[in-house]
Amino acid sequence: MNSTLLDSEPNKTKPLSLAGTPTPGGAASSTNSGKRIPLAVKLAYTAFMAVLIPVYWMNYGPTNFLYFCDVALLLTLAGVWMESGLLVSMSAVGILMPQLLWVADFVAHFAGIPLTGMTNYMFDSHRSVFLRGLSLFHGWLPFLLLFLVARLGYDRRALKLWTGLAWGLCLVCFFAMPPAGAVLADPKLPVNINYVWGFNDAAPQAWMNPHLYLALWMLALPALAYLPVHAVLRRWKPAAEVEGLKR
Repeated sequence: MNSTLLDSEPNKTKPLSLAGTPTPGGAASSTNSGKRIPLAVKLAYTAFMAVLIPVYWMNYGPTNFLYFCDVALLLTLAGVWMESGLLVSMSAVGILMPQLLWVADFVAHFAGIPLTGMTNYMFDSHRSVFLRGLSLFHGWLPFLLLFLVARLGYDRRALKLWTGLAWGLCLVCFFAMPPAGAVLADPKLPVNINYVWGFNDAAPQAWMNPHLYLALWMLALPALAYLPVHAVLRRWKPAAEVEGLKR
């Protein structure tokens, strides 16, 4: 077979490492892997997480970290230090679209126009301004992820891996976490995590059987939120193209 043809199709001949780097035999390449993310970015993001994690833990409890957005925060933290295109890509494909919806809902609520209600907590006076201010990461995290994908490349494996992770989280949140409308001793503790009971935390959706809703929700997530982002990112900044520029 023509060796030139093999070299022009790295994704088919060389497996990707966790960092998204095509390497012979699947081993990470030290030539192409290190220091693609500025140290200042790593330190600033780590400092933010060093504040957010204990504050969220004390105020919202550990189950709050089952939310897709919080899982993405943790994956991104690992991704920036490992310079892992795969971990960063999973966060990007999983939360770029939902974060846009969060921002739209926040702006609509601020303007007095009800949308989904998913940002009602941002206007809850029982929560400190500092606590609510931390949640503004929903607005800047998408831009950080796009920057990271531009540096590391988009790993197409992210779609399947994030979808599997999201489905697992949905099942845990539906069967093991408090449903919408649950009355808890601390009203700040999360209910209806990842909207597995509908978009209204005050009461479960009543349109259909809860199990049917869960199944449809789990199908809608990849179809409406993940696949469109995957299609754009894989064309905009494929991992093989980014690595090719560094050779």
